[in-house]
Amino acid sequence: MKVLMIGPSETRSKGGMAAVIRGIRCSARLSREFQIDSFPSYIDGSLMVRFLYSGYGYLRFLLCYKKYDLFHIHTAEKGSTFRKNLYLKRVKRAGKKAIIHIHGAEYLTFYDNLNARGKNIVDRFFGRADLVLTLSESWKRELESRVHVDTCRTLNNGVDPSELCTAVSDVEEYRNSFLMLGRLGERKGVYDLIEAVETAVRSNPDLKVCVAGDGEVEQVRALVSQKGLEQYITVLGWIDGAEKLERLKHASTVVLPSYHEGLPVFILEGMAAGKAVLSTTVGAIPEVVGPENGILVEPGDVSALAQGLLRCSSDVEMLRSMSQKNRERAENVFSIRRMHEQLAEYYRQVLE
Repeated sequence: MKVLMIGPSETRSKGGMAAVIRGIRCSARLSREFQIDSFPSYIDGSLMVRFLYSGYGYLRFLLCYKKYDLFHIHTAEKGSTFRKNLYLKRVKRAGKKAIIHIHGAEYLTFYDNLNARGKNIVDRFFGRADLVLTLSESWKRELESRVHVDTCRTLNNGVDPSELCTAVSDVEEYRNSFLMLGRLGERKGVYDLIEAVETAVRSNPDLKVCVAGDGEVEQVRALVSQKGLEQYITVLGWIDGAEKLERLKHASTVVLPSYHEGLPVFILEGMAAGKAVLSTTVGAIPEVVGPENGILVEPGDVSALAQGLLRCSSDVEMLRSMSQKNRERAENVFSIRRMHEQLAEYYRQVLE
């Protein structure tokens, strides 16, 4: 069967959705049963670049979609949903099968803030799909309570532990080192992290935090400089591949103090690399991280975040225990192998 994935470009877009698409397309497990291609409907860039590419992408889609049996449509909130609605309507008019895969961290908030007309469009968007995939059970319940569809299923994100084994390191050696990776901005809580570091270094001046990503990189650097925290906080741009593995290796704990999330791939990567997790009680994170493998605080609680930094840097036995449990959990529950086995089953169900 021929499957076409529709979503952001694997090479010209950053973030978790592009990584998930790349993983599915390259999956040895899935390729034994399905021919999977990816179709870039979006690229990063200015508003004009994104607008022009979206129109161009849809015209290209009209020339190729008829040869596929199943469409796997990856979507986030806001414009992503309305763009993908055009694709889905075309697919269903042609009598084809389609799956919607929701990734956006703020999707539920986006839906709640829509007016009646907007909610009606989104309701029909989900109603047209043969299957709707959410990142966690809690997201599934929340979406079902709003949209009232009975086609929702859960598909956890997954990572390949073998690709992260070189990032495993001695937690005692790097107990004072932390890594945050993502789109830098208020939603990811990076400004809360800066405040927390400012507080925590008064008790432990050996703390080192590396912050990497795209988004508001220069604003973050300016605030770090303004507060005189350059010796404690390193701000990088987007990192990937070997550099990401190297940064993970030199950290004991991954930090993600977000206000909104789905199921962050970065947390799963940190777990597979044997890192403790310091994050917030949002999205699917509490379904992945508990007291045995990490520390969760309420979003915006800078004091608790500072205490979490200090606790991780001082309790080596806790770090060792969390490291072991996270590697086991990543392998047994959140491996890309398990994710793709489940996705293959969903593909079969829809195509029957």
